[in-house]
Amino acid sequence: MDQITPIIPPLPAAFTSPPPTLQCGRFTLPLAHPLVMGIVNITPDSFSDGGQFLDSGRAIARARQLLELGADILDLGAESTRPGAAPVGEDEEWSRLAPVLTALRDLPIPLSVDTMKPAIMRRALDAGACMINDVAALQTPGALDAVRASQAAVCLMHMKGDPRTMQQSPDYDDVVGEVAGFLSSRAQVAENAGISRQRIVLDPGFGFGKRSRHNLTLLRRLQEIANLGYPVLAGLSRKSLLGTLTGRAAPGRLAASVAAAVLAVRNGASIIRAHDVAETRDAILVVKALEDPDHYLN
Repeated sequence: MDQITPIIPPLPAAFTSPPPTLQCGRFTLPLAHPLVMGIVNITPDSFSDGGQFLDSGRAIARARQLLELGADILDLGAESTRPGAAPVGEDEEWSRLAPVLTALRDLPIPLSVDTMKPAIMRRALDAGACMINDVAALQTPGALDAVRASQAAVCLMHMKGDPRTMQQSPDYDDVVGEVAGFLSSRAQVAENAGISRQRIVLDPGFGFGKRSRHNLTLLRRLQEIANLGYPVLAGLSRKSLLGTLTGRAAPGRLAASVAAAVLAVRNGASIIRAHDVAETRDAILVVKALEDPDHYLN
């Protein structure tokens, strides 16, 4: 059973606050208030909306809709990383992604690309992507070089195993300590490679090689990840943990997803990755207004 008492020693004060802004390609995003990252799955098999936006025209329309609903960042993914997902070849992934990325590259918000492949990273960055969201945390050979050569932001995520195997009996002595240690190490590797701290985001990887109890522990103690000194992205939207708790299928997990987003923000998240952008944004506004009414009220 996971320990509840935090085991990560306190960090020096200089490292307990994330940078005030995130350098994201040509954008500089303020982090004083949480950002919402809208999800666009250009896939036939994503767990929550597989196939709905595989057609590039529908994916482009969905992205524009999410912008209108208040997304601060759009995350485009052309390979599913749901539990048990089969890998997709580079040519197939790029054929799905390229027309959508090209059509959206001039939007007034950053485009993130969710990929593990260095070749896709390079092509996406050349085509206008401003952020790479890598579930493998730039461990694939060539990934560090692909991102280092740009000014793009990068999200480094913790995943135990790979999408095909990650939910096959994952276990931890202390999930927060292990996840925090991994993310801290990967962030240091990225900085040593020339990726500035202002470009790095950390994601504890809810649902990626974690049981429901692990996910709840990470959510409860998320501030310990934030204390590493980087912005934290929380991706709980519609995930299986919420289905376990509510008994609802993915399309019926809106209320649970919004509740999880609120808790993540209260516990230190700077970016919330969400399918339901408007509802998530509204809930976060209410939470943050309690903390800083002068910012939100005339």
